[in-house]
Amino acid sequence: MENELAAYAFATLGHPGRLAVFRLLMRFAPQGVRPTEIAAALGLKQNTLSHHLADLAGVGLITAERRGRSLLYAVDLEATERLIGYLALDLGRARPDLLGSILGPQKDTPAMRDTGFNVLFICSANSARSIFAEALLRDLGGGRFTAFSAGTGGGGGLNPVALEVLARNGHDIAGLRSKHISEFQAPDAPVMDFVFTVCDTAAAEDCPSWPGRPITGHWGLPDPVKVQGTESEKALAFARTYGALRRRIAIFTALPFAALDRLALQGRVDRIATEAAISDEV
Repeated sequence: MENELAAYAFATLGHPGRLAVFRLLMRFAPQGVRPTEIAAALGLKQNTLSHHLADLAGVGLITAERRGRSLLYAVDLEATERLIGYLALDLGRARPDLLGSILGPQKDTPAMRDTGFNVLFICSANSARSIFAEALLRDLGGGRFTAFSAGTGGGGGLNPVALEVLARNGHDIAGLRSKHISEFQAPDAPVMDFVFTVCDTAAAEDCPSWPGRPITGHWGLPDPVKVQGTESEKALAFARTYGALRRRIAIFTALPFAALDRLALQGRVDRIATEAAISDEV
């Protein structure tokens, strides 16, 4: 990356508002996000957000794609890689005393084994979607995964319809409970190998970095708890959400973990939502 282009990019990110937008988009990467969702998550006025998005797009850090009536903004990962590479390799000269504490030990990464993974699923209330995911991975993972779930907000308690869906599909619901994310941010908490957000609210939360640099993924799904209508319509929403998560977890558990390096594994995880979404529409 040329010095001038890097200077423009760093200057653009030097504004707190633009940096906040870019950080949020990175949490959804490689997927795109609607401006209304960005504004709601960050508490920004639409005209202010429009200026931030235009500035970030102007230096090539984000892209815009129209899908139907929606305009989605996403991080340009190649441009971001060049910027980070410029900072670490050109300015920093790849000095190990600068990068060592950031990268951490490179042994025993998730890509170098095929079992013994800790996986955390996060949503807003930990009452339905993330509970579905925890139970599914626990029962479909063949003993290779330890599944956890948590919520970023209050509310407490498991949704009774979600529990009915799990029980009807043969899952043991006796040990399931609603948990706050802080339980997994304590010093003695298990170190996660993978962290998945299963709702957009959770992905937008400004959580601290996870110890151990876990692989992250975003499987944003509508909240079946919020569906209005008849009891049959509500039950169908829960069943669809369960099915969507089952498809994603089936793809995840089938990945050849031991044959992939960390970069390749992140790429495969990124594609899970897209691959499963095709089946969701059938």
